[in-house]
Amino acid sequence: MSQAETGEAEAPVMEGVRVIETALATLPLSPGVYRMLDAKGDALYVGKARALKKRVATYAQIARLPERLRRMVHETRSLEVITTASEAEALLLEANLIKRLRPRYNIVLRDDKSYPWLVLTEDHPYPQITKHRGERRKGASYWGPFASAWSVNQTLTALQRVFLLRSCRDTVFESRDRPCLLYQIRRCSAPCVDRIGREDYAGLVHQAKQFLSGETPSIQKELAKEMEQAAEALEFERAAAIRDRIRGLTHVQGRDRINMEGIGDADVVALHQAAGQTCVQVFFFRGGRNNGNRPFFLSKGEQGPEEVMGAFLAQLYDDLPPPPLVLLSHAPPEQALIAEALTIKAGRKVELHRPQRGDKRAAVEHAETNAREALERKLAEGTAQEALLQGVARVFDLSSTPERIEIYDNSHIQGSNAYGVMVAAGPSGFLKQAYRKFSIKSDVRPGDDFGMMREVFERRFGRALKEDPERESGTWPDLVLIDGGLGQLNAAREVFSQLGVHDVPLVAIAKGPDRDAGREWFHQHERPAFQLPPRDPVLYYLQRLRDEAHRFAITTHRAGRSKSLVKSELDEIPGVGSALKRKLLNHFGSARGVRNAALSDLENAPGIGPSVARKIYGHFHPGTTDG
Repeated sequence: MSQAETGEAEAPVMEGVRVIETALATLPLSPGVYRMLDAKGDALYVGKARALKKRVATYAQIARLPERLRRMVHETRSLEVITTASEAEALLLEANLIKRLRPRYNIVLRDDKSYPWLVLTEDHPYPQITKHRGERRKGASYWGPFASAWSVNQTLTALQRVFLLRSCRDTVFESRDRPCLLYQIRRCSAPCVDRIGREDYAGLVHQAKQFLSGETPSIQKELAKEMEQAAEALEFERAAAIRDRIRGLTHVQGRDRINMEGIGDADVVALHQAAGQTCVQVFFFRGGRNNGNRPFFLSKGEQGPEEVMGAFLAQLYDDLPPPPLVLLSHAPPEQALIAEALTIKAGRKVELHRPQRGDKRAAVEHAETNAREALERKLAEGTAQEALLQGVARVFDLSSTPERIEIYDNSHIQGSNAYGVMVAAGPSGFLKQAYRKFSIKSDVRPGDDFGMMREVFERRFGRALKEDPERESGTWPDLVLIDGGLGQLNAAREVFSQLGVHDVPLVAIAKGPDRDAGREWFHQHERPAFQLPPRDPVLYYLQRLRDEAHRFAITTHRAGRSKSLVKSELDEIPGVGSALKRKLLNHFGSARGVRNAALSDLENAPGIGPSVARKIYGHFHPGTTDG
C-alpha cells in the first residue's frame, strides 16, 4: 500500500479521534455515561465511567485499542454525555441505554419478552390466582418472575390441584350458577356457588401463600393431619381429596432438578462460549422453588466470559427486580460495582457470588451444562445438515456422504440393569423410529463395557445379516460411531470380523482430559487418533450425535430400573413396617412420591430420621448412599 493510500485509510479514524479530542475540552471528571454517535446520530457505543474525561480520553489513543473499538472510533462523528451522582448509577443508566438503543459495538441482550408472574387478587372476598404480565396493580400480591409461560402455567396448575383456588375472572365468578369443569376435576373449590365458605377459602389462600414463600413442609404436615382426621371420622371422600392434594404437592417438589435447600430467592446465571457466540442460562429460584430457566444468546466478539457476564447482568436486571443472591459461573471484572448498583435498584442488599463447592456450585454447574447444550444445539441447527454430513465424510475419509449414521452407547450401575442402545441420524436429522434398546442378556461381568458392546453388535448386525443380507432395506449404516475409546472400537471390530462385515466404517469417540467436551479423540482402524479444531461445526455435530446416544442410554436404563423397582416398592425395604409405611404415604401421598423424593425430603419427613431416610433412599437409588 502506498503512503497516499495509507493516509486515506487513516483519515476517517483520525476524524473520529478529532471528535473525541474536541469533546475532551468540555468533559467533566464526574461519573456518568457517554454515547458515541455516527453520522446519522445513531448510537455506536454506550459506556459508563467513574471519571468521564479520563475514560473518554482513552479512545483518542487509537493504537492501544482493540480492533472492535478502532472500528467504532472510525465511525464516530459526535459524542454525548450524561453525568450521574455515582458510578453505580452510571452503570444502571448505561444498561438501560444499551437495551433501549442497541448500539452496534456493545454486548446487547436482545430480549423483548416480558416475564410472567403469578398474581393473587386480594381485593376480592375470594381471591383469584392467575398469571400476569405487564404493570403491577394495587390490591394484589405477585410472585415471580418465571422464566416462561410454560413455567408459570405448570405452577398455576399445581396451585389449582393443591390449593383449589379459583382462576376465573371476576365477571365469570359473579355470573356462575353451577360449578365449572375445574371443580369436577378437583382443580377448584367452587366458591362461586358457595361450595366452600369464606373462612375455609381464606385458609386455602393462606396455604398457597405459604407454598409460594417456600414453607412447603408445614403445609404437608397440615394436610397429612387433615387426612388422618378425615379418615378417622370415616369421611373417606374428603380424605381421598386431601390425599390427591398431597400427591400434587409432592409432584411439584419432584420437578426441581437442582437442590437449593436453604436458599429462598436466588438466580443462577451461567454462560458458555464457543465458535464466537455466547449462551447464558438463567435459572430463577423463588421461595426455594425452581421457576424455570431461559437461555440468552449473545455474539461474543472479542470479549471474554467475565466481561460478557458483567454486561449481561446489568442489562438483565434493568427491567427485572434482582433477588438477594445471584450465583455466577464467572466473576465479572466489576463485581462489587455491579452488586452496589443492583442493591440501589432493589432497595436492599444484593450479593453476587461465584461458589466453589457444595450445592450452590452444583447448581451453577447444572446451569453451565444447560448453557453449553443450548449453544451446541443452536450451532448444530444453524449449519445445513447436508454440509455437516459432507464434513463427516471428509473427516473420516468416507467414500460418499453418509445417509445413515448409527451411534452406540451403554448404561448400567455396577453391572446391574445393563442396557446397550443405538440411535440413528441422517439428512433429515435423528431417525427416532430407528432407535433400538438392547437389554444385556449374556453373562457379562459387572462393568465389562467391552463385553456389552460385543453383545450389542452381535445382535444388531447378526440379525441384519439374516434379515437383509443384500442391504436393500436402507437400514444398514454408512458409518458407526461408538461412545468410547480404542477398547470399544476393537470389541466392535472383532464382531465385524467374525460376521464378515468389512465395509462399514467404525469410529470411536473418546472424551478428552477431564472429560472435557471439545477435546474428544477420534479412533479409526489403521489411523492415528486425532482431534478436530474446537470450533469445527462437524465436531459439534458429532458431539450432538454422541450426546443423544448417551441421553437415550440413560433414559432406557432408568426406565428398566423403575420396572424392577415397581415390583418391590415400600414392602421390600428392610426395616420398614406398616406404621412407617403409613407415615411415608401420609407425607408423600403415594409410593411413587416416596420413590421420587430427595434424600433431604425423606430426612425431613415426620417420624423418619436420617438413618432410615438413607436406607429408603438407598433402596430406590442403589449406590448413592451408605444405607
